[in-house]
Amino acid sequence: MKNSFFGFLFLLLAFTGKAQSTLKDVHSLDQIIDNWHIAAAQAKFEPYFSVTSADFVFLGTAPGERWTKPEFMAFCKPYFEKGKAWDFKPSNRHWQFAANGTVAYFDEDLATWMEGCRGSGICVLQNGEWKIAYYNLTVLIENEKIKPFIKLRKQ
Repeated sequence: MKNSFFGFLFLLLAFTGKAQSTLKDVHSLDQIIDNWHIAAAQAKFEPYFSVTSADFVFLGTAPGERWTKPEFMAFCKPYFEKGKAWDFKPSNRHWQFAANGTVAYFDEDLATWMEGCRGSGICVLQNGEWKIAYYNLTVLIENEKIKPFIKLRKQ
C-alpha cells in the first residue's frame, strides 16, 4: 500500500511538472510567433529570420511557393529593405507537442490583406531554444465557394 501511494505521488509530480513545462513552453512559443509576425509587420529582417532554424521552410499561398531559408531570405530582403513586408494578425492559436517535448506543432487564424488565412507550423527545440522550422500559409476558402474558385484559377 505504501509503495502504491509513493508510485501515485511520483506520477502526479511527474505529470504536474510536465504540465507546467508545457504551459511555460506554450507561453514562450506564443511570444516567439507573435514577435515573428511583428518583425514582419515592422520590416525587421534580422529579428524575423533569427527565430527560424537553419533548415526552415516557408510555404506561401501561390503554387510553387516552397522556400528554403536562404531562398526565402533572398525573396524577402527587398521588401524588408523598403520598410514594408506584411502584417498578419494572429488569433485562435493551438499547440500540440511531440511526446519527447522537443517538437511543437501549431495552427493559427490570421487576419491579412488577403482576408482570412491560416498558418500552421512546426517549432523545434535546438540547444535549449525554440526555432521555427516550418510555416505554411494558406488562404481560407469556404467549401461552397470552391467551384467558382477553381474556374477563376483556370482563367
